[in-house]
Amino acid sequence: MKKVRHFLMGLTATCMSLTALGQTNYFTDFPVGAKPEIVGKKLSNRLMQTKHQLYGNRGIHYAEVCTWYGALRFAETTKDEALLKQLRNRFELLFHLEKELLPPPIHVDQNMFGSLPLKLYRLTGDERYKELGLPYADTQWTLPENAKEEERKWHKKGYSWQTRLWIDDMYMITIVQAEAFHVTGDRKYINRAAKEMVLYLDEIQRENGLFYHAPDVPYYWGRGDGWMAVGMTELLFNLPENDPNRQRILKGYRLMMENLKKYINRDGLWNQLIDEPDCWTETSGSAMFTYAMILGVKNGWLDAAEYGPIARRAWLGLCNYINDNNDLEEVCIGTGKKNSHQYYLDRPRIAGDYHGQAPIIWCAYALLQ
Repeated sequence: MKKVRHFLMGLTATCMSLTALGQTNYFTDFPVGAKPEIVGKKLSNRLMQTKHQLYGNRGIHYAEVCTWYGALRFAETTKDEALLKQLRNRFELLFHLEKELLPPPIHVDQNMFGSLPLKLYRLTGDERYKELGLPYADTQWTLPENAKEEERKWHKKGYSWQTRLWIDDMYMITIVQAEAFHVTGDRKYINRAAKEMVLYLDEIQRENGLFYHAPDVPYYWGRGDGWMAVGMTELLFNLPENDPNRQRILKGYRLMMENLKKYINRDGLWNQLIDEPDCWTETSGSAMFTYAMILGVKNGWLDAAEYGPIARRAWLGLCNYINDNNDLEEVCIGTGKKNSHQYYLDRPRIAGDYHGQAPIIWCAYALLQ
């Protein structure tokens, strides 16, 4: 593995010279260890070898859902029917033997589970998936009887009662509402996700384009900002062109991408605390930024000559961190907010965590689209 890693690192250092070859080469002609069709397949297969990640007794964890959802999109992109069958078989148990692992729709993290059966419905047409998935999207805007006062205030303003102004939320809400929009054709789902995103942009995006972990936690945590990056990316990818909130989201997205360029480290990636050059490279947030830039270039939201080389270098850099077990290394563990600088510096780093496996698979299918 060390020889492969050193070889890839050399390629990473020279990839900027590819600019002259034209934008079509930014996302092609990768070395074997970084070919997206190989990397995506290996990490999707790795998912099938691992156990469920749970919230104690509250069902399957959102990080596994993100990885599973990514593997479905990878199977769709590569037309891999065998992989799709494996992923369906893993889900099938949730209809009977593992039914108790279905997360209750009581929190923004649990509700995003709905994106998984809704995506399966779009791939297979099996009505069971639709029946299971839609309530997760609907209950995100259905005020529960025992709602707290703050939740009632958000609901009254037309936002999800699950609104917290935590940056993690903007992927969790966006992905399930986007899938519900595609399944039903009802624009209320994507419209309310877009309205929610504009709220978060207006409230918590800073002048430098980045986001604090929460309004009362003034640190630019890598994966937290990554959730905002991929949330905006998914909305731009799914929003109709004439949506009234599209231009505001595009503005926030471009502001973030422009400023991320300033903080690229020597690996071509980003740090645990983005704006601190002496901090350690954190791979899950880096993969999310890479995904956002890949789709930005491919969809014309970003200038290809400017961002194509950055995204390519980042992908190669990320592949350096995939070990022989097909686990992404240097992934920050799950992290709640805390107003402590040292807290973020001291977070443990692990390999194979779903928070990191997911966005690597996202990058792989994005490169192949």
